[in-house]
Amino acid sequence: MTMAATSHDTSVGTAAPSTRKQPDRTALLLAPGVLWMLLFLVAPILMMVYVSFWTQTTFKIEPTLTLKSWVTFFTSDTYLGALWTTIRIWLIVLVSTLLVGYPAALFVGLFVKNKTLSTALLVLCVIPFWTSFLIRVLAWRPMLGKEGAINMILMKIGVITQPIEVLLFSELSVIIGMTQIYCVFMVGPIAFMLGRIDPSVIEAAQDLGAGFWRIFRTIILPLSMPGVVVGAIFVSVMVLGEFATSAALSGRKVNLLGNIIVTQVGSLKWAFAAVAGVVLTILMGAVVAALLRVVDLRKEL
Repeated sequence: MTMAATSHDTSVGTAAPSTRKQPDRTALLLAPGVLWMLLFLVAPILMMVYVSFWTQTTFKIEPTLTLKSWVTFFTSDTYLGALWTTIRIWLIVLVSTLLVGYPAALFVGLFVKNKTLSTALLVLCVIPFWTSFLIRVLAWRPMLGKEGAINMILMKIGVITQPIEVLLFSELSVIIGMTQIYCVFMVGPIAFMLGRIDPSVIEAAQDLGAGFWRIFRTIILPLSMPGVVVGAIFVSVMVLGEFATSAALSGRKVNLLGNIIVTQVGSLKWAFAAVAGVVLTILMGAVVAALLRVVDLRKEL
């Protein structure tokens, strides 16, 4: 009896340190990531919020707290116009990337049975990223210009008699450029989710007499929704923070919040830039939170 009690105490004694070490090990593993997030995400956001309340004058900024910059932002037609333009272009680009990217992802992820060929097609989608972002943006100028490739082709085949001037240095050119640049971020996640669909499920639906559109509506689309949400988050975050594409393709005629921030920072108006940055961060957070409510990504992925 005594030996049994002794062995039991020994086993409890040896188990206790192992359970005590587990939280310590978890904390050590989490520490670098948490420290990184605190230093390079949380601290900059808090500093941006703090600076947005500083007193901004024409030539200097003082750390005296005031709401003047916030009042100026929400009473200025320039700032509010940039905010609504940002939201409008984001919605249009989000829809256009989905309309262009979903059929491409459907072909690559579902219709192409050869995995090697499917991977090769996805790599082809990524090839433009082998060049500089700025080069990819500026490459649209000779395509969309008054004497550009698109106008020349349309005139040669007789579709138009005069060049379409609205193709360049307009909101349309910004939307075209952003759609081409960010479409791949919609294709990748959707193609990944479509590739996970069991072909036997679709075959069973076909055997039961279901047509393509019914299969698409009841099987393919619901199972691909996590990919659509992930792609929408990628596209939304990048489009909402854009400034280079609008500046290069609109001739500075289209002002997004990103362009406002760049202009204000260049003018050393840190408080105004911080206000625009806080508004943009809140907008991004709201969009991502809304998209995450569409699908439970933890469960689906």
